[in-house]
Amino acid sequence: MKTETRNCQNCKQEFVIESEDFAFYEKIGVPPPTWCPECRVIRRFLFRNERTWYRRTCDATKKPILSMFAPDAPFTVYELNYWRSDAWNPLSYGREADFSRPFLAQWNDLFHAIPEPNLAQKNTVNSDYSNYVLNLKNCYFVASNDTAEDCAYTYTFVLNARNCLDAHISQNIEWSYEIVDCYKSNNLRFCQSCEGCADSWLLYDCRNCSNCTGCVGLRSKQYCFFNEQCSREEYFEKIKGLDLGSYTGFQIAHTRFEELKLRVPRKFAAIIQSQNAVGDDIQYSRDVSGFVIRSNSEHVRYSYRVSDSKDIWDSFVAWNGSELQYEAMACSGQRIFCSALIYGGADVSYSYNCFDCQNVFGCVGLRNKQYCILNKQYSKEEYLALTRKIIIHMNEMPYRDARKLIYGYGEFFPPEFAPFAYNETIAQDYYPSKEERVSRFGYRWRNKDERDYKVTMEPSSLPDHIKDVQDGILNETIACAHAETDCGEQCATAFKMVPMELQFYRKTGVPLPRLCPSCRHYGRVKLKNPLRLWYRSCQCAGKTSVSQPTANRQYANTVVHSHGENHCPNEFETSYPPERPEIVYCEQCYNAEVA
Repeated sequence: MKTETRNCQNCKQEFVIESEDFAFYEKIGVPPPTWCPECRVIRRFLFRNERTWYRRTCDATKKPILSMFAPDAPFTVYELNYWRSDAWNPLSYGREADFSRPFLAQWNDLFHAIPEPNLAQKNTVNSDYSNYVLNLKNCYFVASNDTAEDCAYTYTFVLNARNCLDAHISQNIEWSYEIVDCYKSNNLRFCQSCEGCADSWLLYDCRNCSNCTGCVGLRSKQYCFFNEQCSREEYFEKIKGLDLGSYTGFQIAHTRFEELKLRVPRKFAAIIQSQNAVGDDIQYSRDVSGFVIRSNSEHVRYSYRVSDSKDIWDSFVAWNGSELQYEAMACSGQRIFCSALIYGGADVSYSYNCFDCQNVFGCVGLRNKQYCILNKQYSKEEYLALTRKIIIHMNEMPYRDARKLIYGYGEFFPPEFAPFAYNETIAQDYYPSKEERVSRFGYRWRNKDERDYKVTMEPSSLPDHIKDVQDGILNETIACAHAETDCGEQCATAFKMVPMELQFYRKTGVPLPRLCPSCRHYGRVKLKNPLRLWYRSCQCAGKTSVSQPTANRQYANTVVHSHGENHCPNEFETSYPPERPEIVYCEQCYNAEVA
């Protein structure tokens, strides 16, 4: 089948369905999507609230709990241990399919009737302030982490971490602070896109470097200072002169580092040992298109955060040998379609928050069940016959939302079913927006709750140097430096420091932060490129890079490239928008200069 251009039912923009997409849809028996890829991503993201938490009461035990569901959310919420217990039975909420109503409307009724767990945690010790986590010990305010100890404010795909604060999408890390996309590293401060590095500050795109500061694009170096090779003695003398424990001194060094980052070429995409890969942050995979795809994944499209999986279309977080997923949000298993939070299982459709289930359709909150529809148990024969009938019914009587958009079989849950407001979810992280625009698409928006903080210290009054910080800082309520601005970063307006945090700052020698944890998180998210791709040409013009509009932004090549003095002819898809100031090279030109 040929490529086809269609108009998105949601945003009305054109989008392309490729021939391999049609082949996949035919393979799994669903019609082509009516929403464009970006709108489909946002629709799934609306079902994922990682970091917006509230204090409320468990509706079963009446005990105070922390919850991702606001106190006024239209859900019954149980404390996690109670939710997992046998004190209640999800099958008791079961109901028969009503063929006089759209099936998705019936599913939504069930969805709002079933109790929800307050948070998503498994195997955690002394880590109550966490969500979507596994194997934690002594962690505080972390989300989407797996196997971490003594960490705080580490969010989004942080794996195998110890003694880290403020990390984002990093793995196998220790004693590190304010890092993004760092791997197999130790004792890093304010570093991004680094692997095998140690004992360094302010690095970008470095590999196997140690005792380096303010460096970009280095490989297997030691004692480098803003890309200048030094002796050991010279290096530590220069570091001493920076006085990085001083907030003022650090800001000066950080500004210098950011300027250097814009003068060194970047590779168009972080794609490592992969074949036929399009997107960014892809490793050891083939025939894939998306972002953060790892570990022998294959045949993946329109997806984000996939590992060890194949035949995955339109999914967010697929792992552990998952196969044949479509329109799935945080699911592991085989043949998972139009579902969210499916932890192990097979042949699951239109279901939510189910564990180790097989052959379930339109179910919520089930554990170790099979042959269920709308949480009602059936025999195998009854189940197969009824699901066929429901699929036909979903197309003959599709659900229509408040905007009159149509949801037949194969479409994910409508946004108006989402349990969270847009700005409570990761949609706001990756597609930041304002209430006015969000409302136009029918997405909910939640205004800030009134806070009764009594600020006792302004950020300008914090000690400039970490060595001058006294224990009394733990008793202060500190105003966030963004408090008086409309930063759009879910600003808490004020924050307090906890003992493990202060101990970390003292041990590592970093100055106290001036921003609340949420604003710091958004600062790290902004270091990542958008989840979008643009067609661009390599900016290598022969002897130099293409001249950038800002002074001192032309890079002089250090070696002769394969295209000689002519402009590089290579083109690519990249997550760097054309208007960005970075110098973007193709893989061949980048490798000639950096690798």
